[in-house]
Amino acid sequence: MTFLPQFVPAGADVLSSTVLLAAIHALEGILWFAALIAATRPLAAALRRPSIVRALDRITGGVLIVFGLKLVLDARRS
Repeated sequence: MTFLPQFVPAGADVLSSTVLLAAIHALEGILWFAALIAATRPLAAALRRPSIVRALDRITGGVLIVFGLKLVLDARRS
């Protein structure tokens, strides 16, 4: 709430301007999250397929192994 008063025009009613700016911000947030939900709905079906789950698990496991090896090699240098 301390961010919004910076955008209140000089001479305008502070309370009504701040409430209007907060409402606009809330509406933009709701629209953004609705767009994210609408965009991820088609991905949900693909992410439930066993072959995709297996591939993502393998990729994640590989990344974690690489991070672990990097930690081990860095610990040996110091």
